[in-house]
Amino acid sequence: MSENHAHCGVTKTLKVIGSKWTLHVLHLLFDGTKRFGELQRALKGISPKTLSVRLRELEHQGLLKKKVYPVVPLRVEYTLTSKGKSLKGMFKKMGEWGEKTN
Repeated sequence: MSENHAHCGVTKTLKVIGSKWTLHVLHLLFDGTKRFGELQRALKGISPKTLSVRLRELEHQGLLKKKVYPVVPLRVEYTLTSKGKSLKGMFKKMGEWGEKTN
């Protein structure tokens, strides 16, 4: 990979959101705050471990915030940050492109 390519915007973006399931998680969170179980039920086929890893990665990247409520059983909610919400335009464009190609 050339030095210029390694620093291009597309490459940087894919490093953040290019993992399997990440786009699906983000897409669900555009509708609002979700709990872990809600996300897992909506994402048919994702393992709890993979979902946990994706959520941790998105939190580390500053795209979502996690709120833990100290109750039994433990309640955890995930919400997009303003940085995460800034991806919504890209998702809209992807949807428009998908509609045109079918």
